[in-house]
Amino acid sequence: MANAMLLPVLISFLIMPFSAMALTQDFCVADLSCSDTPAGYPCKAGVSAGDFYYHGLAAAGNTSNLIKAAVTPAFVGQFPGVNGLGISAARLDIAMGGVVPLHTHPAASELLFVTEGTILAGFISSSSNTVYTKTLYKGDIMVFPQGLLHYQYNGGSSAAVALVAFSGPNPGLQITDYALFANNLPSAVVEKVTFLDDAQVKKLKSVLGGSG
Repeated sequence: MANAMLLPVLISFLIMPFSAMALTQDFCVADLSCSDTPAGYPCKAGVSAGDFYYHGLAAAGNTSNLIKAAVTPAFVGQFPGVNGLGISAARLDIAMGGVVPLHTHPAASELLFVTEGTILAGFISSSSNTVYTKTLYKGDIMVFPQGLLHYQYNGGSSAAVALVAFSGPNPGLQITDYALFANNLPSAVVEKVTFLDDAQVKKLKSVLGGSG
C-alpha cells in the first residue's frame, strides 16, 4: 500500500525537471561540436536566426543508385535548431521503378506527404504481422508508427517526391536488406536466420557489398 502511494510522488519527481525545462527554456540549438546523447546535444552558446532555418530540402536528391531513391535528411545533424523539439524532416525522391526497401526508424514515427507522383507505401504491425498498404497520390499523407517495418516505392509513370516529418530530432534508420547482406555477418548465419540458401545469400551480399 505504501509503495502504491509513493508511485505518484516518484513519477512527479521524474517529470518535474522536464516540465521545468519546457517552461524556462524556449529552445536548445544543438552544439554539433559535442557528442550526441540520449537526451540530445548540449545547447549551443551563440544562436542566430540561421540556426532555425534550413534550405537543404529544396534540391532533389540523387536517385542514380541501386534503389533509384534518395532521402535528404533535415535531422539534428543537418538542422541543429530541431534539437530537443521532438521533430525533424526529410525529402524523399524516388525515380520511376525506385524503392525504399523495408526499413525502420527506431526513434520516431513518420508522416509522409506526397508532393509529386505516385507512391505505394505500407507498414507491418509487430503484434500480428498485419500489412497496411495504400497507394498515395499528390496531396495524400500516410503515417508510419515508430519502430515498425515499412516501405515506399514509385508505382507511377513519373518521378515521385514526398516531404517527411518525424516525431524526433534523430529518428534513426535501419534498412533490413542492408542489415542482413551489407556487412560481414557470416553467410552461414544469414542462411539460418532467413531460410535462404547459400547461393541466394551470396548473391545478395555481392549486390549490396557484404562479405563473409
